[in-house]
Amino acid sequence: MKSLQYLLGFLMITIVLTSCEKEDKKPVEETPKVQKSYKVPAFSGQPSYDFVEKQVAFGPRVPNSEAHKACASWIVNTMKSYNWEVIEQKFVATAYTGDELQSNNIIAQYNPEAKKRILFGAHWDTRPFADSPVNTSTDVNKPIDGADDGASGVAVLMELASVISQNPIDSEDLGIDIIFFDSEDYGDSSGESKDSYCLGSQYWSKNKHTPNYNAQFGILLDMVGSEQPRFTKEEGSMYFAGPVMNKVWQLAQDIGMGDKFVNETSSMILDDHYYVNTIAKIPMIDIINRPVETETGFGHYWHTHDDNMDIISKNTMKDVGQLLSAVIYRTASGKF
Repeated sequence: MKSLQYLLGFLMITIVLTSCEKEDKKPVEETPKVQKSYKVPAFSGQPSYDFVEKQVAFGPRVPNSEAHKACASWIVNTMKSYNWEVIEQKFVATAYTGDELQSNNIIAQYNPEAKKRILFGAHWDTRPFADSPVNTSTDVNKPIDGADDGASGVAVLMELASVISQNPIDSEDLGIDIIFFDSEDYGDSSGESKDSYCLGSQYWSKNKHTPNYNAQFGILLDMVGSEQPRFTKEEGSMYFAGPVMNKVWQLAQDIGMGDKFVNETSSMILDDHYYVNTIAKIPMIDIINRPVETETGFGHYWHTHDDNMDIISKNTMKDVGQLLSAVIYRTASGKF
């Protein structure tokens, strides 16, 4: 009996101590994380159209030309007017012809101190020749207007900067970078000169404007302004940044743009995003028009003198800009 009473007493003490211990360790109440909610601002196609028209009015923006210099000043001053910080990355690129190209990558930054960043890009220079294999013009050696191939992507990104300046992202964590790449279209159409295109993105990828610069992801725009576009999942984008592309395409379909952003994969192309992916190691996708059943794989006007204002659609640029706006503000709210 004595041993049993001892055992019972020991158990009672253990229960009491255990109860006291549980009472002392009260669960700590975690402060719930507040998820910010952002309304995605509307994107208008008319300003983008006007921006294309302005670029074309300068004339072909071929490096070393007066039109090239004038357009650069206009882009810089316009972006500064939106209170974005602007860096001009001037460099000399050597073309496959041996010509030295006075080049200028224009980088605009929103909230430059933020560590979490999204990168957008487009090339602002134009092709110095109209050498498409389907070109019927006799003016092969004359530069093209580049209304779609160059100006449309620039125009959408400039209006996007305006939209953001009017609808500030209330977040110290998120910053936006827009790079207008230069000397993209001065390449060898024969394909014999390796890496002869995209000289500006190659230079930037090796000489970033900020040491150790990085971005969560990037989106490149190229030929985003024509009627009835067909934006496909370009193979290189899928290889290097598949998760980003799938999310962007899904968002496009969710907001009613499935007729333009088709859920089909197209062949890989060498564009500025390739070097951002392979050299800068930033996952970047390419939004580029890939029509079906064309000899070149691009629009009928590609690298011809038909790449002018006649083929530009404000509605197409409106949709592309609206999609990018949704990507940005959803990212800010943690929903992308």
